[in-house]
Amino acid sequence: QVQLVESGGGLVQAGGSLRLSCAVTGRTFSRYRMGWFRQAPGKEREFVAAISRSGSSTNYADSVKGRFTISRDNTKNTVYLQMNSLKPEDTAVYYCAADTKGTVEYDCWGQGTQVTVSS
Repeated sequence: QVQLVESGGGLVQAGGSLRLSCAVTGRTFSRYRMGWFRQAPGKEREFVAAISRSGSSTNYADSVKGRFTISRDNTKNTVYLQMNSLKPEDTAVYYCAADTKGTVEYDCWGQGTQVTVSS
């Protein structure tokens, strides 16, 4: 069973930075496409960023392009989200997700980590 555990959330002032980590159990992490999503209070969950199995390809939501960077270390079974120039509107619970079956759907999710950006 694949498990995802996020860490690195917290409270930061606008303009600051945070790095989220997502540790993934299992021996086949390098086969999983990985993504980050977020959900703000009263809003639906939204896509933030995704990274291919090798890490050679990434894509981002327009709202975070140029500020956030997704990366992965397949030797550590971990995916990261570096968040710079944070804005109050980035406040949300951030979720890590894995596509373990090779489809376009993310079928495994972490429990989430809270990111709060104060103005």
